[in-house]
Amino acid sequence: MHLLFATSIVPDGALASGYEIANAAIIAALRRAGARVTVIGFTWPGKLAADPENTVVLGAIDVRTDNASARQKLAWVGKALLSGLTFASVKLRAVSDCDVLAAVERAGPFDGYVLNSVQFAGAFEKLFTERPSIFVAHNVEHLSARENAAAAGSLFQRLLFRREAKLLKTVEERLYRRARFVFTLAEEDRAALGVASDDRSAVLPLVTGAQTPPKGPRRIDCDAALIGTWTWHPNRIGLDWFLDKVVPHLRPDFRIRIAGHMPSGVASKHPGVELVGRVPDAQAFVRSAAVIPLISTAGSGVQLKTIETFELGLPSVATSRSLRGIGHRPANCIVTDDPAAFARALEAAAADIRDVDGSAFRRSQVKALDAAIRLGLEKLGPVRQEAFA
Repeated sequence: MHLLFATSIVPDGALASGYEIANAAIIAALRRAGARVTVIGFTWPGKLAADPENTVVLGAIDVRTDNASARQKLAWVGKALLSGLTFASVKLRAVSDCDVLAAVERAGPFDGYVLNSVQFAGAFEKLFTERPSIFVAHNVEHLSARENAAAAGSLFQRLLFRREAKLLKTVEERLYRRARFVFTLAEEDRAALGVASDDRSAVLPLVTGAQTPPKGPRRIDCDAALIGTWTWHPNRIGLDWFLDKVVPHLRPDFRIRIAGHMPSGVASKHPGVELVGRVPDAQAFVRSAAVIPLISTAGSGVQLKTIETFELGLPSVATSRSLRGIGHRPANCIVTDDPAAFARALEAAAADIRDVDGSAFRRSQVKALDAAIRLGLEKLGPVRQEAFA
């Protein structure tokens, strides 16, 4: 079976975001199930595809709003309003339909398509209808857009996110209705998309590719560590909650290091908070902390940082939202949505560090992931006979 995995950004091996980690896990699972997978999409500027022999690169683009100039942002908004596309999808219209079709024809033929999230599929929606498809919903995007609108700091942003929510709901409905099967990353998302039937969808329990940590005690450099793509709005909402609501309850000498690309305006009066920017080794960074705060308060889908923390066996304090899509919570994870209780739990965990073996969690995730992938491929339908020639 030959599948075209259509995505906004193709894997480059860096696994710099939760989206890229999830993509790598899904593609690897499809290949373990026996499918031949060709990936199509864009690269980040200056990056190369990790698997060029099985990748169709449409060009290099930077779709991060935070990196764009004011002129570029206005151009995207104008193009979105004129085209009727979402702001997220219009950024990917750097090539024409004809260019994409020509690239697909050169790489094919295919038995089916895996439409990976709504951004790329929404940008080129009419191009992937002649073969059966599977739709991968990383999040319920229209619900995330509604939450972003509620948290927006300006009227313009609120109006833009409300428009996104309205359009995304329509596009998501078309994509999952057309698909033979839908994968979500959290159980709650199946119901939110209206595909809760086992004949229509399955949850993909993910793994991050985290290496098995070495035996023995860890070197602790700080009390708590967070890392993420904070320019992504749902992540920023969680970070603001943590800094504004939780951190004031922590004692002054509690040391918190926050890594990752940081938008402007993020700050804390707490003397122990340090913004460290990008770090060379994300796993080493989180392992240097006594406890990991898992701080999601918005968005849908699954939190990859939660999965990585559990795979590494690290102590954590989590919001209930951070555990969506997770079937097993280890004993060293405390759950609370109360800011003061969250702070107290962080201090207690940092004072009494208790790592656990995360290998059993990882094995159970891989087993369930592979079973879900096999089910989805069965629902995709019969393949071309020439696929086995």
